[in-house]
Amino acid sequence: MKHQNLSNILVPIFALTVGIIAAFPIFYTFMSAFKPLAEFSAYPPTILPQSFSHTDNFIAAFERAPLMRFMLNSLIVATTGSVLRIVFAILAAYAFAYYEFPCKKILFFIILGTMMMPADTLIVSNFLTVSRMGLLDTYSGMTIIALVGAMQMFMLRQCFRTIPISLRDAAFIDGCGDLHYLVGIVLPIARPVVLTLLAQSFVSFWNMFLWPLLVTNRTSMRTVQVGVSMLTNPHNPNFSLIMAAVSIILIPSFILFVFLRRNIAHGITAGALVG
Repeated sequence: MKHQNLSNILVPIFALTVGIIAAFPIFYTFMSAFKPLAEFSAYPPTILPQSFSHTDNFIAAFERAPLMRFMLNSLIVATTGSVLRIVFAILAAYAFAYYEFPCKKILFFIILGTMMMPADTLIVSNFLTVSRMGLLDTYSGMTIIALVGAMQMFMLRQCFRTIPISLRDAAFIDGCGDLHYLVGIVLPIARPVVLTLLAQSFVSFWNMFLWPLLVTNRTSMRTVQVGVSMLTNPHNPNFSLIMAAVSIILIPSFILFVFLRRNIAHGITAGALVG
């Protein structure tokens, strides 16, 4: 009993501590966005700005670089990329969960093996392929290499396998086809997992830096992560502008989290079930 009571006290304290540590960089970024450049060199360093009325950093960030255009580019890339990735993952997961075909297990383990391969090892070959296809400076070129996600397929396959096979048999007896069963029965059941993976994919596309930097040459096609690097240079780092710009580009991720927080909380546990 004492051990259980102690666990009930220590676990929430540990979780709260980890949460504070994880959230502190984001909190510091938002607070620093209101600081003038001189406050960054103050000693001892401060967390809160002296005044929240200093909004010149946000105005200067929009004036120094076309952030609205960069955010539009990132929104297009993140939305189309995440939706297509989830669609492909759903179809592949359904096939691996319900169909029987030759070398099924071998193909599944090959797909899982790609999860252990660093993406940077393929960046040269991917660039040459995209360049030969004439997709430089296009939204397709920025998304095409990440449309197939092994992790998303794996998580959805595990989720689909938790659905009783008898439900599929009953649906097929009633004249339901694969597509109707997938859209009308499987996806509503797996909704928390699908939305969690959709949010994760959106954030990963939104935060891409190296690949969009390589495949775009025109400023009008830059994404927001690349655009932030245009606000400063190594010889004159302007931390105030960077913090203001980062605070702005974090807003879409926060909005997405607010709307999907309940599904994300349920999907994190549901997607880990192994059928």
